Amino acid sequence: MTRWIAGLAAGAAMMIATTAAQAAETLRFAVTDIVGVEMLQVEFGAFREKLEEVTGYTIEFTPVSSRTAAVEALNGGQVDFVLTGPAEYVVMNKLTNAQPVIAFSRPDYFGGIIVLAESAYQRPADLIGKRVAFGDIGSTSNHLSPAQALADYGVTMDQIEVIHTSANIAWEALKNGDVDAIGMNYMKFVKIRDGDDSIDPGAFRVIARGPDLPNDLLVASADVDPAVVEQVRTAIGANSDLLVEAIMTGEDNQKYRGMRFRTNVQDSDYDYVRSMYATIGYPEYAEFVGE
Repeated sequence: MTRWIAGLAAGAAMMIATTAAQAAETLRFAVTDIVGVEMLQVEFGAFREKLEEVTGYTIEFTPVSSRTAAVEALNGGQVDFVLTGPAEYVVMNKLTNAQPVIAFSRPDYFGGIIVLAESAYQRPADLIGKRVAFGDIGSTSNHLSPAQALADYGVTMDQIEVIHTSANIAWEALKNGDVDAIGMNYMKFVKIRDGDDSIDPGAFRVIARGPDLPNDLLVASADVDPAVVEQVRTAIGANSDLLVEAIMTGEDNQKYRGMRFRTNVQDSDYDYVRSMYATIGYPEYAEFVGE
């Protein structure tokens, strides 16, 4: 009987060890701005397949319904890697100690302040007391970056009338004179401008722009083995072209056109984003603004 019990215990221990090994070979992956497994598969299915090939791990999609849900999943041990934006990262890092793994560069990724060329506004200070439309509250490139661009020129948020609306509504409001300026992602501005046949591109002027923003990035839970993090980072860096091609199959991922993976990303790269939170009145950057 004793021998039977010992054998049973050894078998159970082997099953536990096998299960742990299998778990270690599976990495759970989430994206903060995509809801649902189906959309994750559409946008990142090809990327996941290639990532599995180059890392040797099984990549399992873990959908999150919001940025807050992503934080809860990281703190609850339910996800290993999360792809997120710069503004989201600084909050996520503070609340979970998630660490940068690799950056997804985005060419021409910065915010600007746009006015009508025929207006009297030549410099940011001319907008003091005027109506300025921004995108979603908390958006890195449609709110924080253009707000910081104004602040860099000495114009604070309490010196202008701030309006938050969609990019298309802001565009029409600027054309109609309902707002004096708009702050938005520069590439979004170019896309809307060039797609609007009702007005010439020369009808607009950018009077302020921020520096290129820190990149979107893949972060790792503080619970992931550093050796695993390094293996993922090295594999992505060594197979950049293959993975860029795979990520570009998603429609939403066209924002990454022309991208490169950056393996030398570090937390201090995002200090400028932290200053943006202070600019809009959230110096602790400990919550997701607008959620």
